[in-house]
Amino acid sequence: MAATFDLDKVFRALAATRINAEERARKACAESMLDGTMIDISLMRQAMEAAARALPYRMVLDDAETDGIRKALSNMRGVLTRQLLTRVPGSSTCQLSNEAARKEMEAAQGFLADTEGLLDHAEPQAEEPATAAEPQPASAPTPAVKATPAQKRTLEAIRDNGVKLQEFTVGRRIVTVERDEKPRRDMVEWVISQGWAKQDTSRSLYHGQPVSLTSVGEAILAN
Repeated sequence: MAATFDLDKVFRALAATRINAEERARKACAESMLDGTMIDISLMRQAMEAAARALPYRMVLDDAETDGIRKALSNMRGVLTRQLLTRVPGSSTCQLSNEAARKEMEAAQGFLADTEGLLDHAEPQAEEPATAAEPQPASAPTPAVKATPAQKRTLEAIRDNGVKLQEFTVGRRIVTVERDEKPRRDMVEWVISQGWAKQDTSRSLYHGQPVSLTSVGEAILAN
């Protein structure tokens, strides 16, 4: 019988290696810039490569908070496999963009190689015992909230335009829409923080987390 292992523990150890390497590369690059001498392009390339290699690990760890490590890893492997099959490198007129795309593809290949067989040989995930549903308290009436015209336009865009929050590179989150005008990212994040809207964190940031109105946001637009 094949030996099994704790998938969460093994994956986190792999992720720590990549993430620590990224942090070291970023630190070395930042220190070279602070010296006041000529920027070391090789250090910038190393930081870019380390960030690309660490990104899928970061995304799996992020998604595992809601989906569990097995599902998050399986989804990421599927995403990267499809990406490698369909993406054409070097299609941009910008040399830096082409190099970044090439490093992302190399990172995807490395991630798939590093995690090959993990799902097949890991210990099966234990099922949690079913618990009886607790009675839900009656919902309180929605308090009256006044919004500025800009805030209302943001809510209308979330309601009508198919707003998503996406992150293709760590720390660089953007707003995308399916149609019409795109609201500002800071405004989208602000209405989410106020409880007027919510983002679907069950989905990967790489593919985009849809943003929708809460009952409070709907009530604000209805007034």
